[in-house]
Amino acid sequence: MFFRKEKQAEETQSQDKEQEYSAAPGTDIRFDPSLIAGLKGDHQTLLSLYRETKSAFDAKRYKAVSEKLDKFRSALQAHLLTENIRLYIYLSHMFKTDETNFELIRGFRREMDDIAKTALNFLRKYEAIGVDPELAPSFEKDFDIIGQVLGTRIQKEESVLYPLYVAQY
Repeated sequence: MFFRKEKQAEETQSQDKEQEYSAAPGTDIRFDPSLIAGLKGDHQTLLSLYRETKSAFDAKRYKAVSEKLDKFRSALQAHLLTENIRLYIYLSHMFKTDETNFELIRGFRREMDDIAKTALNFLRKYEAIGVDPELAPSFEKDFDIIGQVLGTRIQKEESVLYPLYVAQY
């Protein structure tokens, strides 16, 4: 009986938190106060995996590089999915009548789509580095470029895009 009451109390609190924020106009997507922290956490995971991959490559442990790239792909795809569904849709609906911010958000989304395609093509190209070390000479240059692009993008998202994500009551 005690556990049932405790569970009911948790469910009520959870429902209250969800109901305190309005959905973005025309959607069922509500403001999530933990979303930006989660996305920033994803960024830290991606940067950490990038550094781990670089260390494995520098040590010529190509099988480990391949494994790290696979983890990087999974983390990147999960992050992109969350951003696309929970951030971009919310923001684009919230700023539908604010032309400047609406275009800014749309530009960020288009740019991220291009970066994602490039990153996923890179990952496809080098997923076999663990069994084909002949990919190593071109890997380093391409990997550095991907790292620079992602690093710049993360800084822009965290300083320009994420601050736009605020609750609407």
